[in-house]
Amino acid sequence: MITMKDIVKEGHPTLRTVAEEVSFPLSDSDKQTLQEMLEFLKNSQEPELAEKYGLRPGIGLAAPQINIPKRMIAIYTEDEKGNQHSYTLANPKIVSHSVEKSYLSSGEGCLSVDRAVPGIVPRYARIRVKAFDMNGDPVDIRLKGLLAVVFQHEIDHLNGVMFYDHINEENPYQEPDNAIAIER
Repeated sequence: MITMKDIVKEGHPTLRTVAEEVSFPLSDSDKQTLQEMLEFLKNSQEPELAEKYGLRPGIGLAAPQINIPKRMIAIYTEDEKGNQHSYTLANPKIVSHSVEKSYLSSGEGCLSVDRAVPGIVPRYARIRVKAFDMNGDPVDIRLKGLLAVVFQHEIDHLNGVMFYDHINEENPYQEPDNAIAIER
């Protein structure tokens, strides 16, 4: 079971490394890692389990955050309509995106960052992601709103990018032109 002690913190070199693609069929070890990542997210959102194991709530996790430099992500969250989404993906890639931007009005946080980082994190409003599920089957999904933000945040981790790298240092609260604010 993954706990907070398994999550590497900012400053750790793996968080700034471009992760390696995984090969198929996925190894048993990679499948287990993906399942454990998803289990962590589910556990972190259950108040009793989160308190028992000292878990910070999370909605996305990338393998580099548990010091595994591979292109794997897990996402477990509800969208704005209350629909539950659950993903365990390998080699995710943003293949297209909107010109229009969006951002979380409350800002972004990260399980690997133990401090509040104020500011607007500009993201694409809509993205299309291609990836592979744990069986090696191709996945092609179009995302908008919160899910688009979460996917971009996690895919950034695979490229050694932290969310605060996107914040305008001169003016952290500068809204991107014609951007959609996403309430969370």
